[in-house]
This record gives sequence, C-alpha cells and structure tokens, in this order.
Amino acid sequence: MKAFVRFKLTKDGLYYAIIEPDCDVLPLIEQHFKNRYADQRWLIYDSKRKYGIYYDLENVSTVEMQFESNPSSSFLAEINDENEEFFENLWRNYFKSVNIESRKNTKLHIKHMPKRYWKNLTEKIPNLNKR
Repeated sequence: MKAFVRFKLTKDGLYYAIIEPDCDVLPLIEQHFKNRYADQRWLIYDSKRKYGIYYDLENVSTVEMQFESNPSSSFLAEINDENEEFFENLWRNYFKSVNIESRKNTKLHIKHMPKRYWKNLTEKIPNLNKR
C-alpha cells in the first residue's frame, strides 16, 4: 500500500491522502510514513473504514471523520493549496514522459498496480481543469 499513497497539500500546510485498501493496513504502514515524512504534518484516510492516521510532527494518532457523503472533488479542490493543481500536472507529465510506449505491457502494469487503486492515483486521474 505504501506505493499507492498520493499526498495533496491543503491551504493550512497539511498533507493528506485518501486510500481504499482491501484490508485495514493503516496500522501496518504508520511507521513507514512517520519515518519517511517526519518533517511534515500528514493525514492518511481510509475511506472504506472511515478513519485515518494523523501525524503532528511528534505523534501519530488515529482520527475518525464522518462525511455526509463521499467528499466531492469540489470540496477537496477548495481545501487544496493554490499550487496543488500545478504539482499534480507536473506529476502527470513526469509519469507520461517516463513511459516508453514501445515497451508498454498493460497486463504487467495492472498486476503491479491494480485498477481498483487507480481512482486515488494522481497519474491515473485525468486533468479535468485543463485550460
């Protein structure tokens, strides 16, 4: 699951990621993210189980959040930092540019990155705000 987490930055400097793993993996990945991103506040939210883990630069704690429905993309766009769209586009362009079309192996790609995780991966979500 560590490879399927994509953080986004909010206006108040919190990095958040929404995941939907098959199993309850947050306790298993907690230490990895605490060590890897020790210099920033972050929240990883499991939308299937309706809870997340939050790191405040010192401790990791479990948080529960209830939404009236699934958070809409317009709501998430409102809380995102104004540069977030720019960095998402950079990531998409990087992903596209390192792809070698002649070596494309969709079957292997899906084996390593199952389609059920794609909806939360920046590089798989089309840019809806193209100008």
